[in-house]
Amino acid sequence: MTTTALRLVVISAGASDPSSTRMLADRTAQRAVALSRERGRDVELTVIEIRELLPELPQALSSQFMGPGFTKAIEALVEADGIIAATPVYKAAAAASFTGFFQVLDNDLLIGKPVVLAATAGTARHALVVDQEVRSLFAYLRALPVPTGLFAAPEDMSSTALTSRIDRAAKELTLLMESGFAKAVREDSWKSYSHEFGSAGGTEVSVDFESDLMRLATGGTLPRSGDA
Repeated sequence: MTTTALRLVVISAGASDPSSTRMLADRTAQRAVALSRERGRDVELTVIEIRELLPELPQALSSQFMGPGFTKAIEALVEADGIIAATPVYKAAAAASFTGFFQVLDNDLLIGKPVVLAATAGTARHALVVDQEVRSLFAYLRALPVPTGLFAAPEDMSSTALTSRIDRAAKELTLLMESGFAKAVREDSWKSYSHEFGSAGGTEVSVDFESDLMRLATGGTLPRSGDA
């Protein structure tokens, strides 16, 4: 019996190449992939580099028009069983490119999807950004952040404490991915959420396009009394 591979998406807002943000995300992804394979599940890994999407971001924010890069990223997130989202921190806040990327997405896109939240910064003074800012963003998107958040200043990158936290976060992500929680939520509880019209390709709400109101809205006329 063949088991379908799990789909893991890494989202990195690192500004340089290489970047410490991408390195932290990659270490977490590698551990999650290894743990999944130990448990008999293969993993398909997709990486989204937000800096490569920056030319498309202003138009996406202003008009919701998605260029080819954003379209491909959204398609990957639709199919994702798990996500690792990593951002650099500047002046006690996540990178503007990171928050801008998620502001473009439909509010319904990440419902129930397990996410490892990760951040890097030049000083440990920013350590609380993961839980104070980034976690609240994903709570609004109704995603499922794993309990363990990851933060690394330069002095942390080679520490055993960070390695231990990466291992713990990867295990939490692996178990949630295997559980199929996000898929089950969408199949069994989708209609119980409040959705914006168009946020799931028209499948998020039931609309009767033959009602009198919808006929008027589309330029039609109401049937006269006595008409069949």
